[in-house]
Amino acid sequence: MALTDDEIRAATVGDLTEHNATIELAEYDPEWPRLFQREATRIRAALGSKAAQVEHVGSTSVPGLAAKPLIDIILVVADSSDEDAYVPELESAGYTLRIREPDWYEHRLFKGPDTNVNVHTFSEGCEEIGRMLAFRDWLRTHDDDRDLYLNTKRELAAREWRHVQNYADAKSAVVQEINARAQSR
Repeated sequence: MALTDDEIRAATVGDLTEHNATIELAEYDPEWPRLFQREATRIRAALGSKAAQVEHVGSTSVPGLAAKPLIDIILVVADSSDEDAYVPELESAGYTLRIREPDWYEHRLFKGPDTNVNVHTFSEGCEEIGRMLAFRDWLRTHDDDRDLYLNTKRELAAREWRHVQNYADAKSAVVQEINARAQSR
């Protein structure tokens, strides 16, 4: 379901900058897993045992898949809505809270200090974590669906988007289709 401009604005912490351009896709870079490891180490150092799980997800986690050159990370904490329990430590490590979505699994999104990252933060037990990991794992082992996803991304990336979130929302149908196959096996 596509977010409206008002919903995007409401979820954004700080200034909302319009994209108004196409989406840059880069060919798979074998450096991406190393960048993830560096960020995971920094997050774990900042949070200690509060970081219940740190996972590399998104297109940069799938070898051979072109992607926006941005590392997507899942961070699992006890309760993502309890910002006092973990946000100060992440901010001290250089991360910036940019998205707060209480109506979508209490999702929080942080940007990194020196690497282009999205740290998607969820509470332990959140069902979205399993979906994101299943999608990643499925694309790693199913060339046909990886190609379907890649072709969809390339077609959509060539269009101009007011917000990057609009591009992400436009991919939802193919993501749901692939996720249905991943969840059924």
